[in-house]
Amino acid sequence: MEIYVVRRGNSVDSIAETLGVDVEGIIYDNQLEYPYELAVGQALLIDRGGRKAEREISVSGYAYPFIRPEVLNETLPFLSELPVFSYGFTKRGELLPPPYGEDDWMIAEAVRFGVLPVLTLTPFGPDGNFNNQLIHSVVNNTGYTERLLSDLLELMGGKGYRGLDIDFEYILAEDRDAFTAFVRRAAEVMRAAGYQTSVALAPKTSAGQEGLLYEGKDYGALGEAADYVLLMTYEWGYTYGPPMAVAPVNQVRRVVEYALTEIPARKINLGIPNYGYDWPLPYERGMTKAVTLGNVEAMRLAAQQGVQIEFDNLAESSHYTYTKEGIVHEVWFEDVRSLQAKFNLISEYDLRGCSYWQIMKWFRANWLLQDRFYLANG
Repeated sequence: MEIYVVRRGNSVDSIAETLGVDVEGIIYDNQLEYPYELAVGQALLIDRGGRKAEREISVSGYAYPFIRPEVLNETLPFLSELPVFSYGFTKRGELLPPPYGEDDWMIAEAVRFGVLPVLTLTPFGPDGNFNNQLIHSVVNNTGYTERLLSDLLELMGGKGYRGLDIDFEYILAEDRDAFTAFVRRAAEVMRAAGYQTSVALAPKTSAGQEGLLYEGKDYGALGEAADYVLLMTYEWGYTYGPPMAVAPVNQVRRVVEYALTEIPARKINLGIPNYGYDWPLPYERGMTKAVTLGNVEAMRLAAQQGVQIEFDNLAESSHYTYTKEGIVHEVWFEDVRSLQAKFNLISEYDLRGCSYWQIMKWFRANWLLQDRFYLANG
């Protein structure tokens, strides 16, 4: 694989001729649509044949039950785990089904492809947001904890899930130790039944980092309790925040380096975003709301608008601005350059693997690039 950055005056035909590769391959691998418009600065994945995977890693990709079947089936060959998002629970520890649709078909497809189906557990309240009072109630009551774990075991055994992913966010600082005890108990119960347990961690850079996202997560203790952890190394740029890279590599590196002081590399999955954001400008805190874009969609938009894609060498992320109906927009997204930078981090620190949030949009070049670096599912 090689990455080619589009220059002014380039076309798909001229690039193919210069590099000595098939036009059809460039079009297919990069999901270009007729009339195959390109943006100056767009990064294209060029396949020169051969396979040079360095080593096998674990690759998981979160998906909602309403994922399109064709997207799931195209993605599964590149995964080793499929976390289905998500089950909830009440304050008394009663398990709640996912509100997004039926999950049995996803479990069946995962098994068919030799991928481990994983149940994701989240403390969502009635408003659809993370609710730390649900967490507080369950992790501080042994009876509620045991009820929830019993319900999970029964459901997982019946449906065919083979793992549990605990994604609790905004945990109260006072519940830090109780949450760790909950994860430790969950892992014990799951291991006894032959299942694995993972836990999602907010992207801390120090043990004493302040803030609701961070204070309730004890990296060292959670890393010891769970079979592995996911570092949620994304959302620096987010829906209501100022325009910036979603997962700037300079910040991601800081999180990884801190995590390695608390958790063995073999138990760490690096979080990777599979999306970008489009912010209308000027940005006003509490008012401006970004629109989520797929990475392929972001590149097509740049080409349609006739604007140049820039690459931030510090964040190692792509971005551009365009104007529509008199409103200036700023877009940040992932391309094969930013993804390669993240794969390089996995190699540099010899991490367990990576976890994508999320796989709802198909980005073929990502998976082809990953597959040249690593073998995930065979």
